[in-house]
Amino acid sequence: MRRGRIFAAAMGLAGAIFFTAGNANAIGPAAPRVERPASAVTLVAQPREVPEKYKRRVVRFSTIETPGTIIVDTNNKYLYYVEGPNRATRYGIGVGREGFGWSGVVNVGRKQEWPEWRPPAEMRAREARAGRILPVVQEGGIDNPLGARALYLYKGGRDTIFRIHGTNQPWTIGLNMSSGCIRMMNKDVEHLYSRADIGTRVIVIGPGNRQGKVNYEDRGIDIFRTIFGG
Repeated sequence: MRRGRIFAAAMGLAGAIFFTAGNANAIGPAAPRVERPASAVTLVAQPREVPEKYKRRVVRFSTIETPGTIIVDTNNKYLYYVEGPNRATRYGIGVGREGFGWSGVVNVGRKQEWPEWRPPAEMRAREARAGRILPVVQEGGIDNPLGARALYLYKGGRDTIFRIHGTNQPWTIGLNMSSGCIRMMNKDVEHLYSRADIGTRVIVIGPGNRQGKVNYEDRGIDIFRTIFGG
């Protein structure tokens, strides 16, 4: 009799455990819903880590350009913000794919936090031919291809349609993936955005050498300032 009671109790306990594990959603509180902006463009899974060399660093940097200038090296996938004598902040970037690279000297014409995306008509037409339908306007948010911040590049007071912006695809940093814009990790574009003012001179070194001669040398990581700041 005693063995029978022990067996029955054990079976009852096992059943309770099975019921709890198999029906947790039925008896427990529902998981909180995560709200995010509606979007026609979904987040892309990150298939690789951003290589260490493209992480933000303070570097020893020689140039004749004045502090506050942005130099974009599209060949090596780096953007430099000139801090002062022999010093710059270096960011990893993604740049235009084959046929979409460019060069020149432009200025930051305006800035926007969580910018909306308005793909040009020719881009929408090009993507439509490939079977991808782009929105006319996409509101800013975590799913937006322009990421957390955008610096709009102007030439002679007119919008070039090129931007320095964040991305919801951080794995593209270090690659030739864009339609000519310069993309950065969101945390990096936020850092740059807080420092680069309207009117900032931007020198883009790329195909055609339309930027003219630019003297600069990246002498590597400034260990002291990287560790201690300043």
